[in-house]
Order: sequence, then structure tokens, then C-alpha cells
Amino acid sequence: MLVPPMSKVDMPMARGPRILIIDSDRATRILLRRVLTAAGYRVEDNEPGQGALRRMAESEFDLLILDVNSSADRSSDALRMVRELSAMPILILSTNEDTAVGALERGADDYVCKPLRIKELLARIKNTLRRRAREEGKLSPLVIGDLEIDLLGRRISSCGREVHLPVRLYEVLKVLAEGGGKVLTHEEILGAVWGARRLGRLHYLRVAIQELRRKLEPDPTHPRYILTETGVGYRLAIQRRVAGGR
Repeated sequence: MLVPPMSKVDMPMARGPRILIIDSDRATRILLRRVLTAAGYRVEDNEPGQGALRRMAESEFDLLILDVNSSADRSSDALRMVRELSAMPILILSTNEDTAVGALERGADDYVCKPLRIKELLARIKNTLRRRAREEGKLSPLVIGDLEIDLLGRRISSCGREVHLPVRLYEVLKVLAEGGGKVLTHEEILGAVWGARRLGRLHYLRVAIQELRRKLEPDPTHPRYILTETGVGYRLAIQRRVAGGR
């Protein structure tokens, strides 16, 4: 798809998410830079290699658009190097659908096959960024009275002191926190933490909740943070998120 060149007068002042394009084809980089800038994104581009990796390390981007070729080994190496530097979402470009699907299995978030269809590309970029924003919103730190839950940093504190939780207790708390204050049934929590084969083991969950309350509640016999919905399940008494959350 040909895109007419834009003059400096036509070029919008992009204030949107920052995108880095890594593609060996200069014409593709020029095309994408024009299209994405016109769509309001802040765009930089690089040829593959150490220069592109240095650019990633020097600056924060919201999305990487990475071209991969039909060589699975080189594609795997590129993804591995990117993932060592950043957890940013990655949108793959490829002329080979099998290669693109293989990249998804190695950590990419989505793909678009060449030749590019601009409307599809823009939609997938928007969806990838929206999905990542939702994921990060789930992981925003929570404050419930004197209890603070930072899932992104895996840090829990109660009354100003850090609390170290065993893995299973942490997973139960994480499921409740991601519920955003919604009542989660016994089966939902058991399935998420212990798996489908343990749905009938309600005593597993009861013991875990008792232990969480003992470690986190000021008075475990009168819980303020982890609330019971009789006959249904449990929920967190979420009041507000700290700055940066919703």
C-alpha cells in the first residue's frame, strides 16, 4: 500500500504511545513510520542488530514491531535478546505465517503477515496496547486500610511491615486482588490456584484463607480485608487503588 509523503506542515505532533520498528527493509520502515505517525504514535525505527538493541536499552517504548524472516533460529535469537532487555509487547511482521505463529510461542504478543494491510495493522497495534494496559491495571498496587498489595513487585505489607507469603498463599491473594473486590466463588479460586482436579477440596481454600488472615489481618477473628461471602466464596474489601491505578 502506497502512502503519499507528508510535509512538515501535514505531520501531526504525536503524543501517543512510543513504538520502535525493527525491520531490515528500509521501504517498510519508511511506510510504517509515516502511517503510525499519522495515527498519532511516536515512532522510531532501526535496522536489526546491536544498534537496535542499544536503542531499546536507552529508551522506554510501549510497543516493538519486529520483522522476522523464515529462519526459526534467527527469529528465536531476536526474540530472546529482546526479552532479555524488555517486557514490552511485541508485534511480529513476517512473510511466513508459520514463522509468525512460532514467534507467538516464543513470547511475541501478536503478528501481522506481509504484504501489510494497514487497517489490520493499526487494529492489532491498538488491541495489543489496550490488552497490555488492562494487564498492567490488574497489577497496579492496591491499598486496603493498612494492607498494601503490589503484585507487580510481589511485595505485600501490613501495618508498614513486609509480609513474606508461601507460594500457595500468595497465589490465593493474587487471585482475590485481581478480582478487584468482586466476590469469587470457592470453585473459581480453587481452580485458579490448585487446578480443576481440586475443585472439591474446599478445606484447602479454608486453610489458606485462615493463614492469610493470620498473617495480614490486625484481628484474624474479625477480618477487615479478606471477607467471607457465606456459601459462595471470598472477596477483598478493596477501597481504592494507589496513584497510577484505577
